[in-house]
Amino acid sequence: MAFLNGVHHVAYRCKNAKATVEWYQKYLDANFILAIAENQVPSTKEPDPYMHIFIDIGGGNILAFFELPTKPEMIAPSDANTPSWTQHLALKVDSIETMMKVKARMEADGIQVIGPTNHTIFQSIYFRDPSGHRLELAVNTATPQMDKALDDVKWDMLNEWDRTKKAPTHARWMHDGSGRIGSD
Repeated sequence: MAFLNGVHHVAYRCKNAKATVEWYQKYLDANFILAIAENQVPSTKEPDPYMHIFIDIGGGNILAFFELPTKPEMIAPSDANTPSWTQHLALKVDSIETMMKVKARMEADGIQVIGPTNHTIFQSIYFRDPSGHRLELAVNTATPQMDKALDDVKWDMLNEWDRTKKAPTHARWMHDGSGRIGSD
């Protein structure tokens, strides 16, 4: 029996709550919906003042941040053993045109944007928020045939990876430039 009903919110630490709200409003048109501030953590009862902000990123999804003024300054949003490109939040947008407008607005303000990157089943751009969190805007471009081809090989790929720890070639067509399903 499935009991999960979606994501309530995803939470990260931020360097400055106000700057974070303003950045997400300016570049991603995200709506600031809630602020919670306490001097004690409700779950652990630790004395630790914080500002907890909630931002609506569309589709009933909430992105939250904690500003923690008594903790040492944030150095990096991920651990030292994890490449910085790995941990990221990918947000859906409705079109390549929308994605490119956001990219242009960011670049005009000096924000470094990587892409667009063609993943065949989606196109995306990558950038960092004011706290250094890596974000991605993605536009789905998959066809039903592509979705089926990927569904057909997902277990074979996962099992091969589990045995060998080498990238299986079942879906190489996504990034080899051919865009042809089943090409090796």
